[in-house]
Amino acid sequence: MSDLTLSRRDEALLREKFPDSDGYEKALARLKNHEPLAYVLGEWYFYNETYKLTPDCLIPRPDTEHVVDELIRLLPENGFFADLCTGSGCIAISTLASRPDARAFACDISSGALKTARENAVLNGVFDRIEFETLDVCGGGLKNGVTFDIIASNPPYIDSGVIPSLEPELAFEPRAALDGGPDGMRFYRAILSGFAKNLAPGGAFVLEIGYDQAEKMRALCCELFGGSFSLRIVKDYGGRDRVAVVCPNS
Repeated sequence: MSDLTLSRRDEALLREKFPDSDGYEKALARLKNHEPLAYVLGEWYFYNETYKLTPDCLIPRPDTEHVVDELIRLLPENGFFADLCTGSGCIAISTLASRPDARAFACDISSGALKTARENAVLNGVFDRIEFETLDVCGGGLKNGVTFDIIASNPPYIDSGVIPSLEPELAFEPRAALDGGPDGMRFYRAILSGFAKNLAPGGAFVLEIGYDQAEKMRALCCELFGGSFSLRIVKDYGGRDRVAVVCPNS
């Protein structure tokens, strides 16, 4: 295993999870095969919470914490928000953990992801304030007339043609959680057009975006909302564009 280099933190996490030598060596072999550490451990850390994790779910990443920051800041008292393409549930759950007055609706097309998200909601003590539903967000939004103060999402946003050239570790993550269509914008089109009717007056979409998608997002908002919207772009920890806050009819 001489070609595998672990940080002290990662080695400590592995030895804590796999205290016996056989389990530890098997874990190292999985890492050598480029399997992400989060899947090897079966859990990961996001915001102030710990999350169970399976290959049905995208691994929570630090940049997504900015979506949570915006939700915590923008939600009104006793606010109700949606987390579309919830995956592990990290956006909704970490927001609820920091905002005990809030409630959430979380959906995903993957039954495996929703099972993990439900377990994470129980693990982090917010299950009584979150509703889960299997839903294809490209299907035109919710038809039951429900409205949300904020609609958040970290949808698939990588261009389909780019995915094969990405680092080998990403091959272990669900492609459906990565592939945003030929231009990476498929899910943003569906969310902004299909769910606008589910956004309360004065509400906002809070969407994670790729570092190079801010102008595409502006063009899409112009296409869908004309001149009647506001768009604010939030930078990530590396100073790159990462979150779009879209307020239609502003």
